[in-house]
Amino acid sequence: MDDRPMTGLLALPLCFLGGLLLGLVHFSALRATAALIVGGGSALLGLVLTLGRVALLGAGLCAAAQGGALALLAAAAGVLVARALMLRRGRVADA
Repeated sequence: MDDRPMTGLLALPLCFLGGLLLGLVHFSALRATAALIVGGGSALLGLVLTLGRVALLGAGLCAAAQGGALALLAAAAGVLVARALMLRRGRVADA
């Protein structure tokens, strides 16, 4: 256990930003996969994109979990904010 509690607290914004970046990559790949499926693209490429984005998200959240529960929560919050941003971007594009 770390004797310096501020070190962990200072890492939380970095975990949030990492989760935000991870979420943006994940949901961008999800959008590309959906466009590929709708457009009748390669099933193999869709499978690779799906496995890649799920593996990347899992690895990123596992890495955040190594920092403790608060770090994992901060990273997960970043992913959720990225989801909201991507959904908002999609709504603006549809309007």
